[in-house]
Amino acid sequence: MFAYRTDKGIILNVRLTPNAATAQIKGCFVGADGVEFLKVSVLSVPEKGKANKELIDLLAKSLKLAKSKIELISGEADRYKKLLLADEAQILEKLVKLGDEK
Repeated sequence: MFAYRTDKGIILNVRLTPNAATAQIKGCFVGADGVEFLKVSVLSVPEKGKANKELIDLLAKSLKLAKSKIELISGEADRYKKLLLADEAQILEKLVKLGDEK
């Protein structure tokens, strides 16, 4: 699963594609090592945190969650990222639905 609960909140693994034609959540991706990620593409280029900001904006809108409740905890300059989400009602269920989209 690309998202799991911890004592600090929900950890979300994301594989980000910057500079894409459309900004969207593209379902689930399994890496060569077997780790699952939520595939997300954004329009922004990966410069000065623009793609990371757009990623957080897109996730906040899709999950109906305040941007302040989403924190990038690793992968700032990498396409593979970990985000910490506030553990609010039905967030994991919403994430599962996003992972099923293609």
